[in-house]
Amino acid sequence: MNRRSFLKVTGSAFAALAASGCVVRPTGERFFIAPTAYGALQSDPEGLLDLPENFIYRVVSSLGDRMSDGARVPDKADGMGCFDLGDGQLALVRNHELVSTDDSGGSFAVGFGSKDGEFVPGGTTHVILDAKTLTVTDQFRSLGGTIRNCSGGVTPWNTWLTCEESTTGPGREFGEGLVKNHGWVFEVPANARGLVAPEPLYALGRFNHEAACVDPETGFVYLTEDRDDSVLYRFIPKQSGQLAMGGRLQAMQVVGAPDLRNWSATSLRPSGVSAVNWLDLDDVESPKDDLRHRAHAKGASLIARGEGIHMAQGEAYVCSTSGGAARLGQILRLHLSDTGEHDRLELFFESVSTHQFNFGDNLTVAPNGHLVVCEDQYTAKVDNFLRGITPEGHAYPLARLRLQTELAGACFSPDGTTLFVNVYAPTKTLAITGPWDQFIDTVNA
Repeated sequence: MNRRSFLKVTGSAFAALAASGCVVRPTGERFFIAPTAYGALQSDPEGLLDLPENFIYRVVSSLGDRMSDGARVPDKADGMGCFDLGDGQLALVRNHELVSTDDSGGSFAVGFGSKDGEFVPGGTTHVILDAKTLTVTDQFRSLGGTIRNCSGGVTPWNTWLTCEESTTGPGREFGEGLVKNHGWVFEVPANARGLVAPEPLYALGRFNHEAACVDPETGFVYLTEDRDDSVLYRFIPKQSGQLAMGGRLQAMQVVGAPDLRNWSATSLRPSGVSAVNWLDLDDVESPKDDLRHRAHAKGASLIARGEGIHMAQGEAYVCSTSGGAARLGQILRLHLSDTGEHDRLELFFESVSTHQFNFGDNLTVAPNGHLVVCEDQYTAKVDNFLRGITPEGHAYPLARLRLQTELAGACFSPDGTTLFVNVYAPTKTLAITGPWDQFIDTVNA
């Protein structure tokens, strides 16, 4: 049975959102807020992260830690992927969303872009862990000279796609002293043992990149863009797994739904499934930062701040950070067809309350099928959570960060026992373990 057939057989396990009552309904029905699926959050005596009972975290890496390459762990840890290196080792490949005025932790010997004669500080670090004890055996920088490495995504061929969330460059805002245009995706091998040669994947477009995911069946890459008027992109490589060889970049058009944001009118209704077309784009390396505008002019559907994206079994989940009537966030679910020619999109979740979900960013899928979403809101009172969302669409608090910053980069170990997540600033990378399979059935209880 192939993956698509499996999806059809098991699709009934993912009930429509309308049945959950977790969204605004035209009929005005009241919505349901699920309690945490693992019990009440317990106050952390260390004042860092509240978790349900029987869950624990450990700090595996922190800002300023000395690394084996002589540098120190830099700040602003964002997107992250976890890889099995074999021989009992895991690799965390971690983004650092640094701008040209930030501290890189030490000068780079190899990098992409420079400013005033020095490589700019953004890039990635590797954290090598013993898979059993979760102790760090090595840390080092693996990419340098990039700007605002926000999120990215893992590939089936064991690399990390790290995305620049900036289109600055010479003559552009914040571009004084820069010698190259930024706004690219770079590829970092999981088995790197130091700084890799930075090669921008130009064919994946120049825009305010946020995250990426790869369909292992087709090799297609799906890319989000952090703008209020963003679109969702798809890259079809000339050769699967060889992104540097080029390919076609496209934008998503949802039939009958030109604006998915639902800010002033409901374009896409909860649990409604709409057909998708993919529109070819040209001049994808344009220095004008106008790719999304040209895509929308062709008919691409607008998304409010596309951020986290994660590939699951035959479908991709996309966070729209400020989408929805309440502008608190949406999660879109893209159902993928065998050939990519008959994809469909549904509104899986739309928050109506800050108690449900408040500005989701990075997300992943837990082994039990629940979504795990990192909140990223900076209001007068910063109070960010890890939110779980059941397959039926019920949101619940999974963890609460006690610092005035965000959580980012949530990803599970390959065996599903450990959730890794970053505290953005000051940087801390946490390993969370607990009874992931012992959740309370809040839907049927």
